[in-house]
Amino acid sequence: EIGGGASDRDMQDAVRGWAVKTLKAGPLPRHLGIIMDGNRRYAKKNHMENCKGHALGFEKLRETLDWCLQLGIDVVTVYAFSIENFKRPRAEVDGLMSLAKEKFLQLMEKSDLIEKHQVCVRVLGDISLLPDDLQAVLAKAVHTSRKNKRAVLNVCFAYTSRHEIVHATNQLLEGVRQGALLPTDINERSIEDCLFTHNSPPLDLLVRTSGEVRLSDFLLWQTANACLVFTHVLWPEFSFRHFVACMLRYQWNYDQVQAARVAHTAAVDRRIYDDDAANARRAAGEAVPASQLAEHIAAARVQREARLAAHLAAVRQATADHIAALAARSA
Repeated sequence: EIGGGASDRDMQDAVRGWAVKTLKAGPLPRHLGIIMDGNRRYAKKNHMENCKGHALGFEKLRETLDWCLQLGIDVVTVYAFSIENFKRPRAEVDGLMSLAKEKFLQLMEKSDLIEKHQVCVRVLGDISLLPDDLQAVLAKAVHTSRKNKRAVLNVCFAYTSRHEIVHATNQLLEGVRQGALLPTDINERSIEDCLFTHNSPPLDLLVRTSGEVRLSDFLLWQTANACLVFTHVLWPEFSFRHFVACMLRYQWNYDQVQAARVAHTAAVDRRIYDDDAANARRAAGEAVPASQLAEHIAAARVQREARLAAHLAAVRQATADHIAALAARSA
């Protein structure tokens, strides 16, 4: 007991509440990415089976999501399983698949995350690589929570960033092959609109645990102008204190991150404008007077945006239909 009859738990809650209020006085990330690294090393350190370390890692994710909800962070994107992880021993991979199925079933049936806290769950990656029963469970979590608005949990499963970028590019190329898009419709913005994170705000902060200082093919495109924090703690040991330290690091670097983002946006706008100007001149046989160039570019952009909107709407509807069909398989 601590003075005045207050319990240790009461004191911890009071300190946590004070820390949350203090952090909310400054800028906070809208979109947080986490590389949850160190589960196997934690298991080895504590003489456990690897699957036990991964199970504790899932529990840590649930706790961390609570902290994010308290701070009002809109989107959390976590690296749950890389395509490269299929190269691990078969027993470990099978254990991870079973664990993922178990935890997602708990998420839907016993957790208050989806119903009470209105969290929308999205799975980013190539789930066709996963066992059929796990595909169905993941799809059900996505389909069931699709209308929730309070926050978003992006779970990157069977994911790598290179695969994501290739997938985005192929979606656009397929539009060109179908005649729905023009080759000139492909640029940095349209690729970004096809990334798995297209309906999430820009990534603000990426945290990696375990002491590794690399991205491991996670959100390579999205981290271009994000604050990166690498901490030595293993993921199952990640505490509220470590979480606060990451938020403080983000606040310390906030002005630099925003300045870099503004500069990057301006550079992309300039490149796209130059491409649009060249395309307008080419389409008009180099005969566009300078006074009319802006008008030609504006008209071409309106047409491009309409083509992209129609193509992407069709692609996303097909994806939603596929998810709904998979979800129906889950009992």
